[in-house]
Amino acid sequence: MTGEPPAIAVIERMMPAPPDLVYDEWLDAEHMTEWMCPRPARPTRVVLDPRTGGEYRIEVDDEGFEFTIFGRYLVLDRPNRIQFTWNCSTWEPGTPDSVVTVTFEAAQDDQTLMTIQHAQLPPGLVNEHQSGWTGVAHQLERWLAIT
Repeated sequence: MTGEPPAIAVIERMMPAPPDLVYDEWLDAEHMTEWMCPRPARPTRVVLDPRTGGEYRIEVDDEGFEFTIFGRYLVLDRPNRIQFTWNCSTWEPGTPDSVVTVTFEAAQDDQTLMTIQHAQLPPGLVNEHQSGWTGVAHQLERWLAIT
């Protein structure tokens, strides 16, 4: 077998809340400022239009380096799945959108197995996004534990 490996990052993490609550965190702009973006990067502004076809925009400050993540919602299936396009102002102009799919599976003790799958990433960015989503999932887990 030859060729590049698929440009996909996948992480799974058990969340300390039921699926509907974990799902809702992904559509709460105020709460996203607490857990989105792996630290030390922090969202400075989050604008969400959570409907199929609606757009979102996350303005980020990473220790003085500012950039924007943006896209649109493809699927909103509460409390099972959210899918959205993803692009970043730091990517080369004209880079096609990647696609993020987040699924939520009920687990015992009112927990949720959350899976984040980020597909169609630009070449060379899989490891960066794998690490980033791992950090985001950890921060969301901690946020849910205190709220």
